[in-house]
Formats: sequence, structure tokens, C-alpha cells
Amino acid sequence: MKNSIILSCAVLLFFGCVEKKKEETSEPEATEASEEIKTDTLITEEKKQEMEPIAIKIDGSYFKATGTEPFWGLKIYDDKVELQTMEDTITTPPSEAIKAQDGNISMYRIETEATQMDVIISHKECTNAMSGEVFPYTVTVSYKSTGGGETTVYEGCGSYITDYRLHDIWVLEEMKGAPISKENFGGRDVPSMEININNNRFSGFSGCNRMTGSLFYEQDVLRFTQVASTRMACPNMDKETEFLTALQGSTTYKIENNRLYLSNGSEEHLLVFKKID
Repeated sequence: MKNSIILSCAVLLFFGCVEKKKEETSEPEATEASEEIKTDTLITEEKKQEMEPIAIKIDGSYFKATGTEPFWGLKIYDDKVELQTMEDTITTPPSEAIKAQDGNISMYRIETEATQMDVIISHKECTNAMSGEVFPYTVTVSYKSTGGGETTVYEGCGSYITDYRLHDIWVLEEMKGAPISKENFGGRDVPSMEININNNRFSGFSGCNRMTGSLFYEQDVLRFTQVASTRMACPNMDKETEFLTALQGSTTYKIENNRLYLSNGSEEHLLVFKKID
């Protein structure tokens, strides 16, 4: 009887060890699979972070303004102007902007069979009275019925909507009409930049140094401002200086065939970038 009990205990102990060994053997496999999944996830996340998604709503308008007391909103498109009030939505054809000599004030004067409307956009900082958000432009809208009646005036804040097509990674392809290669920059990479319209900033490589700066955007106007860069010294830095001068001297742009063309009033295609993202 005693021998039978001892034998039973030995059998139970043996099978318990086998089961435990199986569990221990399976654990590394699960860990290895988890690591593979984790690695794949990290790679995917890195790819997603290569270019920040556009955060603003794209609806075709290039300027938006809002105000409170009473609430109102204005949108300017290429083909229309839309004023939304508490009582109504007024849509009119667009008009050419009348600009002040210093360029800090633009006025749109619109007259239709039903409405007379003036929109004045001043490049003057404005704070929304309700949210406290700061905008770069102060906006005044006045309108009345063409047949007469009182003029209604709205005041508020606004901003231009930077062209969403700029939101990308761009590599320099031509400078002042000449093709660009690494040889022009002493074997280093050619200049490139990432434009982020969410915060109107750009950053990149200028041929020797890292660069960063701000975008100034209005309809058909694009300027690269407040440019700062590291101060590394490289052989043959003349091309980098030429590139930075051309970048800061550009005032207009065009995008077609996956190319970004930067120009100014006196010279076409100062710089040509190719989209790579």
C-alpha cells in the first residue's frame, strides 16, 4: 500500500514538471511574437510621423474671419464671398482686392443687385473677444441692401488659409534656371525643406546647415521669413548662401507637376523644388 502511494506521487510529480516545462517553453515564443508586433507598430508609427497630417479644415476658401456680439462669419473663395450672420447667409461674386500702398490693408468692394458690401482686412493683430485666440488680421465688414436701408457693420478677426498643397517635403531641383546636384554642394545632400501649414513653419537642410523659419502667406503671396540656421562651416559654402538668399527673396509661388516654383517680381523660377513625399 505504501509503495502504491509513493508511485502515485512520483507519477503526479512527473506530469507536473512536464506541464511546467511546456509553459516555460511557450513563453519565449509569445514574447518573440509580441516583439515582432511591437517592432512593426513602431515602424508604422515612424512612417506616419514623417509628415504631420493637415489639421485645418480645407473647404476651398483662402480667407476666414469671425466675430462676436453678434456672431458672424466670413469666407472668401476664388469664386465667391460668403457672409453668414445670425439671420441670413449672403453670397456674392468675388472682387479684386484694392490694396494700400504699404500692402497692410486690403479692401474688397462688392455691389450686386441686392447687396452693397465692403470687406476691409488690416494686417493688425486681433484677439477674439470670447476665445482669447490671437489672429494676425483685423476685419471690418459693412453691408446694406442696394435699395437703401441702414448699413450693418461687423468687426472681428481673421486669417489667410495657407495653400494645403504646400504641406509637404520638397527637395531642391533647380536654382536660377540651372540643375542642382550634390556636386554643387561639395558632395553633401542638396537643400530640402518640410513645410507645415498647421503652424506656418518650415525646416530643413540648406546645403551645409540646418535651417528653420516662418511662412508669410496671403493669396498668391508666399514669403519665407525669420530664417535661422546652425553655424557649421563647410567647403564651398557659396551655393548655400546663394540658396538662402534666393529663398528669402522669393515672394510668389506656383505648384504644378509635383514641382514648387518660387519667384519674385523681377525673376521667374528662382528656385524649383520637387515633391518627394
